[in-house]
Amino acid sequence: MSTEIRGEQGKPDVGLGGGALPGRVVIRLLVVLAAAAGCVDIMAVSRLGGPFASVVTGNVVQLGRSLAIPNRQLAVSTSSSVASYAAGVAMGTVALRGSLPGWRLRTSLVASFELFLLVGVLVGWLITDGSPGTGQAIALLVLAAAAMGVQSAVTLSTGVHDASTTYMTGTLTNFMRAVATDPHLIGTGGTGLVRLLSLLAGAVIGALILHFAPSWTPFFPVALVAGTVVLSLALTRRRRRLGA
Repeated sequence: MSTEIRGEQGKPDVGLGGGALPGRVVIRLLVVLAAAAGCVDIMAVSRLGGPFASVVTGNVVQLGRSLAIPNRQLAVSTSSSVASYAAGVAMGTVALRGSLPGWRLRTSLVASFELFLLVGVLVGWLITDGSPGTGQAIALLVLAAAAMGVQSAVTLSTGVHDASTTYMTGTLTNFMRAVATDPHLIGTGGTGLVRLLSLLAGAVIGALILHFAPSWTPFFPVALVAGTVVLSLALTRRRRRLGA
């Protein structure tokens, strides 16, 4: 369990914290969010200047390249993406402060802020007809990266082991370590592998939409996150009414 989660375990579950969803439900919600992240990153690398919206490691490498060449446009876009992602993580973490691990009503409300940011990307995308200029692309990249940062804060607060839905290097590493150590441990990394495959599926679907109907591309991640928010809100409110 992550340091962030351990730090919150001893704190009271305040305000909107009750009625945590069952782990099996949360795992399914994370799979959907991983697909949304895959599509958002396809949009970012294809039409928003080249940097990823969520893969900070790749962006830092690109930033290093832009400083060495030098390439001012690449430096601005990569640094903007990294800074916006960090800001999104910070905002999501602050909003979830005091909530125990698990997907609760507050988690859904914070995820709705991610949805708000992605709707902003959608509006900007439609205004620019899917081909934003340099300044417009950076503005949309800032919104997309901040949304992915919020998503990361949300997923890491759920208490699910290796819960990332945006950066998957650790997920693949843990799975392969389990395979190499003891094939019987494969099941322990299975949910992470499913999220990795969901990220891939989201990227594939996003790339296909971008190719055949580019104006519709941002509707896909918006629909996935909206569905996650609506479903989780309905389930958490039901559990609170039932006193779970």
